[in-house]
Amino acid sequence: MSLIAIGCCGAYCGTCLALTDGACLGCRLGYDTGERDINKAKCRIKVCCIRKLGTACTCADCADCLFCATLQGLYGKNGYKYKKYRQSLEFMRTRGYDCFLQAASKWKGAYGKLP
Repeated sequence: MSLIAIGCCGAYCGTCLALTDGACLGCRLGYDTGERDINKAKCRIKVCCIRKLGTACTCADCADCLFCATLQGLYGKNGYKYKKYRQSLEFMRTRGYDCFLQAASKWKGAYGKLP
């Protein structure tokens, strides 16, 4: 199972051209080796997730994720995709990463229909 294709927030990055072309390192690559400095990261969700859980997790692994003010700020934004990211995290919490990746592999973008 590879979490590289899953954003800390629940976005599916496996369809992102920037990630697949290597232009984007995603949420986790390079922080565990010191190639990237988490103190310079701009995404508050990523910073919180990596500092609290490390690079082998997403926010779905956090016991506080359903009540996290940082996540709620993202999920409260206008836009369909933010609700879908929340739904993805909740799916990962209950069904696991493998099941999520299997469903997401059929998507054309960062979110889609879950079983």
